[in-house]
Amino acid sequence: MLAKIIATVKNTVISLARSIGAAIKRLAAPARSATAAVAGCARDVARSRAGLIAENALLRQQLIVVRRQIGRPMFGDTDRLIMVVLARMSEAWRDALHLVRPETLLRWHRGLFKLFWRRKSRSGGSQPRRLDRETIDLIVSMAADNALWGAERIRGELLKLGIRVSKRTIQKYMKRARPTGRSGQTWKTFLENHAEETWACDFLQLYDVLFRPIFAFFIVKHATREVVHVGVTRAPTDEWTAQQLREGTPYGAGPKYLVRDNDGKFGHHFAAVAEGSGIQVVKIPPRSPNLNPICERFLGSVRRECLDHVLILGEGHLRRVLEEYTGAYFNKARPHQGLAQRIPAAGVGPPAEAVGKIIAMPVLGGLHHDYRRAA
Repeated sequence: MLAKIIATVKNTVISLARSIGAAIKRLAAPARSATAAVAGCARDVARSRAGLIAENALLRQQLIVVRRQIGRPMFGDTDRLIMVVLARMSEAWRDALHLVRPETLLRWHRGLFKLFWRRKSRSGGSQPRRLDRETIDLIVSMAADNALWGAERIRGELLKLGIRVSKRTIQKYMKRARPTGRSGQTWKTFLENHAEETWACDFLQLYDVLFRPIFAFFIVKHATREVVHVGVTRAPTDEWTAQQLREGTPYGAGPKYLVRDNDGKFGHHFAAVAEGSGIQVVKIPPRSPNLNPICERFLGSVRRECLDHVLILGEGHLRRVLEEYTGAYFNKARPHQGLAQRIPAAGVGPPAEAVGKIIAMPVLGGLHHDYRRAA
């Protein structure tokens, strides 16, 4: 019984709320009948004359926009300014909008507000002082003759000479002497300067005739592209990789920097051998083979020029093939484009005089040939 009474009271309250909401909606809606029009006129009696004129002008402006074109009404900058000003003068401007939403008019108002203060905040001072040609030439000369000087350093030097120039002005004229905006040496110059002290190493995974995995390990010099060491194994571990580094750097003949990737086969044993030999290991970021380009290009050459044409029978067979390719051909006979067609191990180009009979020496069973002149 109590639950039925509660449900009845609840339904009555909901119906009453809906009726009140509908009545408010009808009062707020535009006039659609004579009674509503009379009620609207009664409300307007209490409003000011200026507010009625502004609302009337706001409606007229919207009619002007509609009559001006066919299709969707488009508001220009002048139309937006007029509507914002008229809405400011009318209290019932929301009811007078029929072509745009109130939020749109408020956005226009904010835009005009920003434009007003942007113009007002501009400096209205006199024209900036122009530098004479002698001062401009002096700034350009300082920037060209002193590559390590910045704009603030040049500004201090000018102040020492009794010339006052802003930092921004100095930066403007410094571009004439330094058009690229670079300071110091380029990355290419840095690599060329340190190529003699840099080696690189990496693994190459292959498969034999029975589709079993087999790994080859290479150490390559950056300066000459010479292959320093080659190792082959089926189970590359950290201990095995460390031993390959020992064999590749006998009697302390190692580089200052060794570039490698983040492979797990380079573990703490490898790092300990490198540290004991005075080698600083440089790890490239993950998935960035372009940061180890010398070794990556060599691995591509090994595949294209050798391993793609040989059926690998086993670990020993792969070791013999790679030793013949790197020792007898790549290091001692193959001209390299990155070295201006010089041979990596010899470091020389073509002879000055072409004398003697040309003979062809087969490499890898005739896969390649080494052409030389007979003595």
